[in-house]
Amino acid sequence: MSAVLTHETPVAVRTPGPRRTWAAVIALTLFEARRLLLRIPVLVAFAAYIGWTVWRAPDFEDGFPALQDVDRATQAAPLLVALAVLLSVNHAVLRSQRYDTERHFQVLVLAPGWRTAAHALSVVAAALVTGLVVLGQFGWAALQPGAVGGGSPGELLVGPLTVLLFGAIGVLEARLLPSAMAAPLAIVLLLFLFVAGAFPAGGGERGTRWLAPIVSESSSTTLPSDLIGRPAAWHALYLAGVALTVALLAVLVAGRNRLVGVAAAGALALTVTGGVAQTADLPARIKTAREQATNAPEKTQKCVEREGSTYCAFPDWTARTATWAKAADRVRSLAGGTAHDQPLVVRQRIEARYGLQADGAIAPATAPHQVTVGTAWGGNRVPEFSVAVAGVLVAGDEKAASSLCGGRMVTVMWLALAGQDDPLRSMRDVRLDDSVTGSAIVVSQTEPLSMGAAQTTVVRELLGKPRETVAAQVKAHWAELTSPELTSARAAELLGVPAPKEKDEKCES
Repeated sequence: MSAVLTHETPVAVRTPGPRRTWAAVIALTLFEARRLLLRIPVLVAFAAYIGWTVWRAPDFEDGFPALQDVDRATQAAPLLVALAVLLSVNHAVLRSQRYDTERHFQVLVLAPGWRTAAHALSVVAAALVTGLVVLGQFGWAALQPGAVGGGSPGELLVGPLTVLLFGAIGVLEARLLPSAMAAPLAIVLLLFLFVAGAFPAGGGERGTRWLAPIVSESSSTTLPSDLIGRPAAWHALYLAGVALTVALLAVLVAGRNRLVGVAAAGALALTVTGGVAQTADLPARIKTAREQATNAPEKTQKCVEREGSTYCAFPDWTARTATWAKAADRVRSLAGGTAHDQPLVVRQRIEARYGLQADGAIAPATAPHQVTVGTAWGGNRVPEFSVAVAGVLVAGDEKAASSLCGGRMVTVMWLALAGQDDPLRSMRDVRLDDSVTGSAIVVSQTEPLSMGAAQTTVVRELLGKPRETVAAQVKAHWAELTSPELTSARAAELLGVPAPKEKDEKCES
């Protein structure tokens, strides 16, 4: 009898444990994140985004930013990065199909679902870089000496969350439609919806328009932070929920997993919660507060006294009263008669009833010696405020100043412009047509003023003379220079410049 010794070949069984699986997912995530950030479309998008931000940030709102505007200003530019990430991550997921390496992945630790999760997680790196740029943009504005107000974390999250959402869409699309043409078509569709304005936004401040990733406003008015009424926190929750839901759906499509299905249901619940809350009607308390800020601002404003004048501002702007006082005192120091020491009430006034949906005109104040100042400052706003101050010093109140004509406009415009750093440029800035010749509309804080060709000629001549010389003549002839009967020719004679060739426009009674 003979014995036969047999050796059985062991069968290799792939039994990855949880620790090994997660370690592989993390390793693949880091690898794909690095590749994603180095993709040409992503590099170009980030270069354009950062370049635009660096170029635009220093001059935002003329160096006097309201932070409740800055946070919204960080939202649109990351859309370029989001589109580049969508294209690049879609391309990365389809890499194994392009190179016919999908069959080789069967011997690796990670199943298709886990590989899909790694691709989805790789998008977080691009979102974090976007977040750093957003924080840099907001931080730069917050450090400006003229910065006021406060930003919203929810608004600042919109840019990074948009990158996350579009990246997740790219991953899901690669699993549902494994074609190289799918991502470019998706980009065209997204641009059509959210840039070309095809998204069914509806009307009003709330409603379905908040289902879009970025919700822009049509108003250029800066409102106090407590009157804005944007559901920023709910919108951030909604975007996070949508991004997470789309990413988990991509994992489910790649390979069914009960735990992932439960997580997707939870993410969908977050999406619905944020979506419903953000589309709810505007709270009644905000509507009431807007009405009060428009019709009775004194009820919520804080007032301080500087050099005999009173400056009243909404809480966000109390730090700016010293800047207003400097501009007002510069005009008042050039005036004569009782106007030289006339106490003023400078009050911040806004039209807030429309929220950020539309701009509304502010009626001129009828109270004696009250001057309106808005929520914006810097740039053209400074000479515009000076025109308002000069008009009140000459006419007595804003309502009367809005109908000034004849030679008194010479007095008003010289008072407003003579103290500016560049008087002729400021003259151009406050005129609607940016001219320094002929007749023009002069922009003010409330109703505009009208400046005739004769008045323009005289003012331009006066601005070419030494300010101290003209100031002495203004003070010496103050009574006549503020008389309703004054003509531009007589003003020129009193102030020692040639009479204008143009005739004064007829004043309307």
